[in-house]
Amino acid sequence: MYAIIETGGKQYKVQEGDTLYVEKLPAEPGQVVTLESVLAVEKDGQLVLGSPLVEGARVSLQVVRHGRGAKIIVFKYKPKKNYRRKKGHRQPFTQVVVEKIQA
Repeated sequence: MYAIIETGGKQYKVQEGDTLYVEKLPAEPGQVVTLESVLAVEKDGQLVLGSPLVEGARVSLQVVRHGRGAKIIVFKYKPKKNYRRKKGHRQPFTQVVVEKIQA
């Protein structure tokens, strides 16, 4: 059994027990977050597609930790004009474990 969920503007294919990194969620570590934005559910070979969401489907995620990703360097310059700008960025994330898929 798997589901396709949407969170943080991205879509993920998840199964029970999966660990994934999503955009930062407003929850403390140890809390359970329930997502109702389920786009599709596959159970016993039957695929149920939503238009756009599947009615009554939920996915429970347990928050493991929050963190920040690797640093990305953003460097802008214009040749021959002595213009240089250097910035760094670390994207925040939330590590979650899929506890239960309800279809």
